[in-house]
Amino acid sequence: MLPIRRLCVYCGSAGAVDERYRAAARDLGNALAAAGMELVFGGGRIGLMGILADAMLARGGRVVGIIPGLLRDAEVAHAGANELVVVASMHERKRLMAERADAFAILPGGIGTLDETFEIVTWRHLGLHDKPIFVVDAAGYWQPLTMLLDHLVAAGFAAPLIPRLLTVVPDVATLMTALAAASRGGAPRSDAL
Repeated sequence: MLPIRRLCVYCGSAGAVDERYRAAARDLGNALAAAGMELVFGGGRIGLMGILADAMLARGGRVVGIIPGLLRDAEVAHAGANELVVVASMHERKRLMAERADAFAILPGGIGTLDETFEIVTWRHLGLHDKPIFVVDAAGYWQPLTMLLDHLVAAGFAAPLIPRLLTVVPDVATLMTALAAASRGGAPRSDAL
C-alpha cells in the first residue's frame, strides 16, 4: 500500500450536535495538519465539515473542498479552503472525492454521510477501489450502524464487513495510529483498535 497522504472525510453539516462530535472533528483537523496530511471533504463551512476544515486551516493544513454548484450557490461553501472544486452534481462530487483520496474516514453525520459511507464501502466490495475505510465511532455514535452491518451478515445478505471492508475505531487518536499503520503496509485490525 502507498502512503496515505490525502484523507477523505465524510461528516455532517448540522451545527446543533453534541459537543463530543464537534470535538472529534476539531481533533481530526488538528491531527491531520500535524501529520502533514491533506484533507479532502465536501467543501462545506457549516457543521462538522466547517469545524474540521477550520481546525486544519488554523494549523496550516491543506484543505480541498469539493462541492456541487447548488450548495455553493446556497452559500454553504468554505471560502477558506486551499482549493474549492465546484462540480455539477452530488454524483460527481462523490466520484471526485474518492479519486482524490488515499483513504476514507467517517465522522458522525446524517443521511448524506450515510449515503457517502455506503457508496464507498460498496465500491470497495465490488473491487472498484482498495483504499482503507475507517469509521470513527466518536462517543459511540456509530454503534447502531455496526449493529446493522452485523445484522446484514447474520441474515445472510453479506459476508462479514468489519474488518474486511471497513475498520471501526473509537476515536481520532486511534484513527491516526491506524492510518500510520496502513501507510506502512500493515493491515488495520478492528480487534486491536
